[in-house]
Amino acid sequence: MKRKALFIGGTGTISSAITAQLAAEGEWELTLLNRGNRNDGVPANVKILKADINDEAAVEKLLEGTQWDCVCDFIGFVPAQVERDWRLFKGRTKQYMYISSASAYQKPAASPFITEGTPLVNPFWQYSRDKIACEDFLMEKHRGEGFPVTVIRPSHTYDERSVPLGVHGDNGSWQVLQRMLDGKPVIIHGDGTSQWTLTHNSDFAKGFIGLMGNPHALGNTFHITSDETLTWNQIYQTIADALGVPLKAVHVSSEFLDAVGPYDFRGGLIGDKATTVLFDNAKLKRAVPGFQATVRFEQGVRRTIANILAHPGLQRPDPAFDAWCDRVIGALETAKASLR
Repeated sequence: MKRKALFIGGTGTISSAITAQLAAEGEWELTLLNRGNRNDGVPANVKILKADINDEAAVEKLLEGTQWDCVCDFIGFVPAQVERDWRLFKGRTKQYMYISSASAYQKPAASPFITEGTPLVNPFWQYSRDKIACEDFLMEKHRGEGFPVTVIRPSHTYDERSVPLGVHGDNGSWQVLQRMLDGKPVIIHGDGTSQWTLTHNSDFAKGFIGLMGNPHALGNTFHITSDETLTWNQIYQTIADALGVPLKAVHVSSEFLDAVGPYDFRGGLIGDKATTVLFDNAKLKRAVPGFQATVRFEQGVRRTIANILAHPGLQRPDPAFDAWCDRVIGALETAKASLR
């Protein structure tokens, strides 16, 4: 008899890969609960419950009489949302999996070597503090009443729809790729030598699925990442190589980028990407024997770029960000010239 899983969301960067792998393997009966805005690519053997999870009364009625082996919320960001999930799913599921964030780990980092025991504190990013508060609520419910929670902390996970970058505008990665293709310089935060971990969503899905219905996962936290680390200079060079163009890099301090805005680099850079992090996945590998991330960034980013170039709808221009990059780079060149 197949076990039953319910995903709240199910079509995002992380969840779409899990949905696809579960549908292909056929060992779980999967249902997605979402508003139906991005369900065109959902596999045919995945069921859909169309609803807005924020309408708690309507969802409670929709779920009446259902029981699940695993429920996962991919779109819970603030404590009120996980409190709602607790009300909806207590007594209704054998496992509740919550997607937190590796950005919750201590910043500034006391050590670049990150385990699940690394303290959770991030004074730079409200997003991360909200995730910490969500974790605290769920773990208190686990300790107090046995709510069967598993907390998952992704780091920088990407798919075929967007290239992972440190500095980009509101429309995502395309404008940086366009600058590279046009022979224009691109901004790399800091001196580009801090180390970072990028994980393809298909690799993340393997680890996640291994934790579904896993008794070793209950009451526990896990991060799921690749074991490959790259400097930001290597990341941008790999992207340029995949595009077949030279890399023209301009290094700008994260503090300066945050100061000149208008983009929110304080959380995303100072509170996350500007810090070297080296993830220890030993805990995950003990719970999911045989887990191994197998997609190197060089391989994954080539797939991503090929897909973006083949689909104009993924090429979202961002002229405001493009002009801002020109102004920042121009200001730095002017400052250097004035000091010579």
